[in-house]
Amino acid sequence: MEVVAEKKEFDTNKNSSSNALDPSSTLSTIANAAADKEAEDRERQARDLKAGFHPLKHKFVFWYTRRTPGVRSQTSYEDNIKKIVDFSTVEAFWVCYCHLARPSSLPNPTDLHLFKEGIRPLWEDSANCNGGKWIIRFKKAISGRFWEDLVLALVGDQLDYGDNVCGVVLSIRFNEDILSVWNRNASDHQAVMALRDAIKRHLKLPHSYVMEYKPHDASLRDNSSYRNTWLRG
Repeated sequence: MEVVAEKKEFDTNKNSSSNALDPSSTLSTIANAAADKEAEDRERQARDLKAGFHPLKHKFVFWYTRRTPGVRSQTSYEDNIKKIVDFSTVEAFWVCYCHLARPSSLPNPTDLHLFKEGIRPLWEDSANCNGGKWIIRFKKAISGRFWEDLVLALVGDQLDYGDNVCGVVLSIRFNEDILSVWNRNASDHQAVMALRDAIKRHLKLPHSYVMEYKPHDASLRDNSSYRNTWLRG
């Protein structure tokens, strides 16, 4: 009897381990999570409509990072990321945005992030790790207008391949300000280039501006967001 009991216990553990490593089980879990998220979004939008608000397609979060000059530790950077506020309606967005500090008043170096809910503004985040970002450098006096146009395009779901976009970042630096648009898949060349064209179109960028692209895995390797870009357009 003891031998039989031990065999049953072994078989149970074996089956449990097998299920944990079963790719189909993992895919099913991911699909269920996505379905739950879609259902939650539909419920949220229905509540907002009933309340007389204008729901956005996605819920968003503003984050703020006050970086320490000369410190490049990723742990330190993650610890410094602070959530400011989240919103899911047009009305809530404008309340949030009108109370945010203007880019010209932010100290150097600072990062202001706007990302879809559930995505942290980190290279290693599961939504970002296979992606990258388009980078645009601006003179400090004019970055605020372009940042506002970019925020409105993201919140209004006006960028092509919008589901592939994770968020946008404004980086305040000593000699320049930098806008970046993060996307999920750096290997999807068509989506990457379509995003570039959409950014140029919505920001009405002059032809003299050069856009640069860098995958996040490259940023992880050289521990730099904006140096050694791979693609220009």
